[in-house]
Amino acid sequence: MAKLNQIIAVEKGVKAKSQQDLASVRHGLQKPALLAGISRTYQPKDEEGEQLPPESTRVQVGAEQVLRDTAATLTRLFDVTATKDWANCTARADITVEGRVLVSDVPVSYLLFLEKQLADVAAFVRKLPVLDAAESWAQDPSTDSWKTEPVRTVRTKKVPRNHVKAEATEHHPAQVEVYYEDVPVGYWTTVKFSGALPQRRVNELLERVEKLQQAVKFAREEANGAEVTDQHVGDVVFGYLFG
Repeated sequence: MAKLNQIIAVEKGVKAKSQQDLASVRHGLQKPALLAGISRTYQPKDEEGEQLPPESTRVQVGAEQVLRDTAATLTRLFDVTATKDWANCTARADITVEGRVLVSDVPVSYLLFLEKQLADVAAFVRKLPVLDAAESWAQDPSTDSWKTEPVRTVRTKKVPRNHVKAEATEHHPAQVEVYYEDVPVGYWTTVKFSGALPQRRVNELLERVEKLQQAVKFAREEANGAEVTDQHVGDVVFGYLFG
C-alpha cells in the first residue's frame, strides 16, 4: 500500500504528463487534414483509355480515439489527486515540542498552514525593537516598561565677568574685557524609559518559534507517512462524460 508522501511525489509528474498529452491532442485536433481521409478509383471512358492507379488517404486522427486517450490520461491524474485529497482528510499527527504534545491530531492541511504562518511570525520577531545595550535597564512595573537609573547632570548659566587688562590712569580709562563664565545654577535628574525588549527576550521568543517550526515539520512528515487507499474516480467521471 502506498503512503501519502509517495502519492504527493507522484502527483506532480502525473500532472505534468497529462498537461503535455492534452497539449499534443489539442495540437492534432487543430489540423483538419489529420482528421480527413479519402479513397478514389479511376475508370477510363473506354477500354483504350488511360489507366490510373487508385488514390487514398487514411484518417490519422479520430475524435473518438482522442476522447478515449484523453480519458485515460486524465483518469490517472484524477485518481492520484483523489487519493491524495482523501488521505489528507484522515492523515493527522501530533505537534510535539520537547516531549510535550501542544496540539494533537492535526490535519495535514492545517500543518501546512502553520508552517507558512510560523515563517511570518519568525520574521516579525526578528524585527522587534531591542533595548539600547549601552544603557543599564530595569523593569518599571508602574509604567509597564523599562527604565534606566537616574543620572544627575549640572545645569549651568553663562554669567558675564569683567577682566581688567589695564588699570585706569590719570590720562587713560581702565581697559576692561568682558568674558562669560559657566556658573552652576541647578541639576537635571534624567531617567530614560523604553518600551523595547531586552535582546535575551527576543532571542528566547525566536528560539520558541524555531522549535515549533521544527515540530510542525516533523508532524507533517509523520502525517504524510500515513498509508493511503487508492481512489478510482476517473473511470466514473469519464464514463459519464465521454461514455
